[in-house]
Amino acid sequence: MVDAPENIRNSQDIRLVVLDMAGTTVADGGLVERAFAAAARHVGADPEAGLDHVRATMGESKISVFRHLFGEETKAQEANKAFEAAYADLVDAGEVAALPGAREAVEELRAQGRTVVLTTGFARPTQDAILAALGWQDLVPLTLCPADAAGRGRPYPDMVLTAFLRTAAAQDVRQVAVVGDTSYDMRSGVRAGAGVVAGVLTGAHGTDALRAAGATHVLGSVSELPGVLT
Repeated sequence: MVDAPENIRNSQDIRLVVLDMAGTTVADGGLVERAFAAAARHVGADPEAGLDHVRATMGESKISVFRHLFGEETKAQEANKAFEAAYADLVDAGEVAALPGAREAVEELRAQGRTVVLTTGFARPTQDAILAALGWQDLVPLTLCPADAAGRGRPYPDMVLTAFLRTAAAQDVRQVAVVGDTSYDMRSGVRAGAGVVAGVLTGAHGTDALRAAGATHVLGSVSELPGVLT
């Protein structure tokens, strides 16, 4: 474990764990940037012009990113569809992989009696394609994308709260742990009132950004999480 404060809530009482996918449990490997470049070219935009914004907003709902970059809703929707298609092609080509120890961490968390939910900023078809490519369709009882939470992705707390309501695994939001690799993951956890908001250093953002966004823990990877919660 890289860093964790002493004055945190009792992590042993965590009953629901909401895990991000790309960058947290699934290796990104630059796939998001490659898919974005394809989407930008599709709508006649310069991929380099928006790349910094894409990197800074990793973890946010992808349609929100395109709305910010292109303004016009029709163009944003077109770019989002092109992004999802390009990312799906990369998945189909076998370029997606689980991060080391991620599946084992999920299985250990469930063996500890905790409910685990996987979330993403991608659309449902892309999320399902990633799960199928990894053989994770039955790994957890619930997976969520922004459309499952009224269309609002991170940094809104909606997916976390949707997991809380649908699973009924916890009696209090303080019994929820939110884990991700971006500041947007951290903000969504803080806004949901989660008792543990853990950042991992296997994805987009570093320790300073994660801490500034409200992380209670910063871990080297998700493989450390079961040990932290016990």
